[in-house]
Amino acid sequence: MGEDKLFMQYQGNELIEYALALLNDLPVYEKIIVTTAERLEKIVLPSDIRAIINHNPQAGQSESLRLGVTEASGEWYLFLNADQPRLQTASLQPMLELTKNNPGKIIHPVANGLPTSPVLFHSRFRADLLSVKGDVGGREIRKANAFDCIPFIAENPDDFFDIDTAVDMSIQK
Repeated sequence: MGEDKLFMQYQGNELIEYALALLNDLPVYEKIIVTTAERLEKIVLPSDIRAIINHNPQAGQSESLRLGVTEASGEWYLFLNADQPRLQTASLQPMLELTKNNPGKIIHPVANGLPTSPVLFHSRFRADLLSVKGDVGGREIRKANAFDCIPFIAENPDDFFDIDTAVDMSIQK
């Protein structure tokens, strides 16, 4: 899009601000953000969010994924993208509730009939997550383990709106 998407304005705030506010509000065990040193200099982290520096971002999305999983110590790994500014804690509550009775699973929302982000992986998938390579996240792991996936239908699919293009940046709620 010609500039760092995370610092682009969407409805009055930078995308990274939405992501940090959501992460700060989530009732989760541990909060980690993986980013570059350059990006970290431009943001103010809430005190309970720990930053991990990705010194090799050219290796693709998988490098950030591996760094985050390596540092995480919880039973579940929730991967949030910073380009879903409409997500709220309430949007993700069904996902968090599903962890209670579904150990060893992969939990993800379905919005408008399609699987979407964020995705919650049980630590059983740690080795798989650590082996991901290239510019992909956990999508291939989710696909390869379809029988272990617990999808939930998003009550408000628009909450899961994902910004991928300059046109998306102009779409209002």
